[in-house]
Amino acid sequence: GERIAFFFHQRLIMPRYLDPKSDLVFKKIFGQHPKLLKDFLNAVLPLPENCVIESLTYLTSENVPESPFSKHSIVDVRCLDNHGRHFIVEMQLQWINDFVKRMLFNTAATYVKQLKKGELYQSLSPVYGLALIDDTFTAEQEWFHHYRMTNVKDESKSLDDIQLVLIELPKLKPTKIAEKR
Repeated sequence: GERIAFFFHQRLIMPRYLDPKSDLVFKKIFGQHPKLLKDFLNAVLPLPENCVIESLTYLTSENVPESPFSKHSIVDVRCLDNHGRHFIVEMQLQWINDFVKRMLFNTAATYVKQLKKGELYQSLSPVYGLALIDDTFTAEQEWFHHYRMTNVKDESKSLDDIQLVLIELPKLKPTKIAEKR
């Protein structure tokens, strides 16, 4: 919470006229500084405690389909860590209803594209989609929204290979020590 506030509310790392929420500045900050992105993802994402990101490799931000009739998409930042996990990072200034579907599409497409013909399903690695949204989309006070597939009868059972984290920046006002971390 504190790091997010540092980057997005205080704007201490850039002169006042450069807003880190703007597309170009966001891509410069997170698309060209792997250490900064690594620290940010480790602070924000619900990664297992023993699986922190140690290094990142940037991947092309274009998701080019194999079929010319399939959907083509471009994300803000897409990278791979030392554990083989993929990360999609998006900045969204205004909430639109189809945004979650677009995030899910991009995250699922990244998951699917990992597997080449003849490879085993066990070689698939988790994909995390992180969206920083400079708008509110829920009436609740909660600013951190974590989505993953769970068993409807027993939520302790889950499929964690595709996860989305949506952060409503206007609501980000950390008050508890856990949120500040």
